[in-house]
Amino acid sequence: MHAPPIPGFRPVPFTGVIFVMAEAQRLGYRYGHPEWCNLGQGMPETGPLPGAPPRIAQMTVSLDDQEYAPIAGIPELRQAVAGWYNARYRQGKPSQYSERNVCICGGGRASLTRAVSALGEINLGHFLPDYTAYEELLDIFKLFTAIPILLEGSRRYAFSVDDLRREITGRGLSAVLLSNPNNPTGRVIQGPELAAWVATARELQCSLLLDEFYSHYVWSENGSMVSAAAYVEDVDRDPVILFDGLTKNWRYPGWRCTWIVGPRAVIDAVSSTGSFLDGGGSKPLQRAALPLLAAGQAEQETEAIQAAFTRKRDILQAGLLAAGMRLDLAPEGTFYCWADVSGLPAGLNDGMAFFRAALKQRVIVVPGEFFDINPGKRRSGRPSRFRHYVRFSFGPEEASVVEGVRRIQRVVEGGGD
Repeated sequence: MHAPPIPGFRPVPFTGVIFVMAEAQRLGYRYGHPEWCNLGQGMPETGPLPGAPPRIAQMTVSLDDQEYAPIAGIPELRQAVAGWYNARYRQGKPSQYSERNVCICGGGRASLTRAVSALGEINLGHFLPDYTAYEELLDIFKLFTAIPILLEGSRRYAFSVDDLRREITGRGLSAVLLSNPNNPTGRVIQGPELAAWVATARELQCSLLLDEFYSHYVWSENGSMVSAAAYVEDVDRDPVILFDGLTKNWRYPGWRCTWIVGPRAVIDAVSSTGSFLDGGGSKPLQRAALPLLAAGQAEQETEAIQAAFTRKRDILQAGLLAAGMRLDLAPEGTFYCWADVSGLPAGLNDGMAFFRAALKQRVIVVPGEFFDINPGKRRSGRPSRFRHYVRFSFGPEEASVVEGVRRIQRVVEGGGD
């Protein structure tokens, strides 16, 4: 039974991962439910990992920290974030990030929303597939025009610097938004390729808005962390804006503590938009985050992530292949496998059907069509290119991934029954 409409308000449907979780909750799922395997939501396991720093389990809140935080974040955390980037990516470079190059926000969506709301009347390029929440983000603000850029599975989702140059010049792009590593495909732009992207943005004066929330989940042999910060020449002139935080890379998603790093002019703008969009993040949590930026903490955490998550990646990937699915690209980063289910039996060979069948086994996954970002539903009336894909997460604890794989194989063996 649907609630009656209220004057002045329009219905706002759940979309993407929020829709997926709402459907699971309708069937009895709740966070921490021992009988469910949540391979859908993009959340890493948050408990202790072998070799990782101790988890923060309690904090002291001072009287001063019960006040509002500054819109751009407390100065101490802004300085700590800038110092961490300089120590990790910018040693020996004449241009260094400072507190003025950092804005602290109350979550990843809040940081992205602040930045996008500050864009002018421009053409903004975005990739398909990419993070589901970009759809609403790119639809709600009307000053800019969102231009889709197609990535092809047949090319393993590669997009060369020449491709980038052609899109920027041919479509008149003033900014490009992307996740790197890419959610959902797991493709990573790194090393000389990422350096060339930054150089192209600098040359053509096209802003790169880089969602780096999975930048410590890199699975190449020499990979550990990736950031375009390493290739910026002048932190106040190069049009490179970075988004990251404690959510994924430090495994504290519930803290909703994130940041934007970029030129001072951008930080001033996103601080201003934050004054009317969200009012700033939690002051006690920002204070508690300071030890997480201390020297060696992130590196130790990342080493532990590499060991635990590589093992889970191998378990999930092998299980999906054994069940008859195909991967265009073995994940190079993130904690997702992007699987083509078109070779499965009828009734399971599209993403939404597989999602429904998996729910019956109390497994949560995400249909691929939600990553076919379509702001304003301008591409209506045709099926999604990704309707035969499903995103599977190996973020949860290993036991949940192992059990999830077992149930997925049972779904396929039973033909969805």
